[in-house]
Amino acid sequence: MRDTLVLNASFEPLSTVSLNRAVVLVLQDKAVVEQAHPELRMRGADVDIPVPRVIRLCRYVRVPFRRRAPWSRRGVLVRDQHRCAYCGRRATTVDHVVPRAQGGQDTWLNTVAACAEDNHRKANRTPEEAGMTLLRQPFEPTPADAMLLSLGQEEIAALPEWLARDAA
Repeated sequence: MRDTLVLNASFEPLSTVSLNRAVVLVLQDKAVVEQAHPELRMRGADVDIPVPRVIRLCRYVRVPFRRRAPWSRRGVLVRDQHRCAYCGRRATTVDHVVPRAQGGQDTWLNTVAACAEDNHRKANRTPEEAGMTLLRQPFEPTPADAMLLSLGQEEIAALPEWLARDAA
């Protein structure tokens, strides 16, 4: 319930905003609620609206074309669903497949989520040198996928089927 997904007037995912910002956009008639939380409502003296999960802007917003999602530690953890790429346990750190000491960069294809124990065990070695195998290969999410993944699995599951199928 942290964030609300904002769709463009053409139903393309644009971003996520706080619940307060989403309510303001709806009250100013700049957006409409496409999907709401089933039992939650926001009430005020003159207002009674459902708590929005997904809102759609009333006017189309032109967005400059973004080819790539920006890399971030948080983005890698979210992409890998906070699961260690080596053992599958809860991940709290990001590991470089090709270590920075060997010229590895901060890129989507060179970083994976890892638990602290496996990250320490691998150290400044490649997985092959450390005798460790990756459970899944790193990939570069599209900008829309990265934004939808940031909502979290519970929120994605609650999205309309036509919107959630691309993120899952």
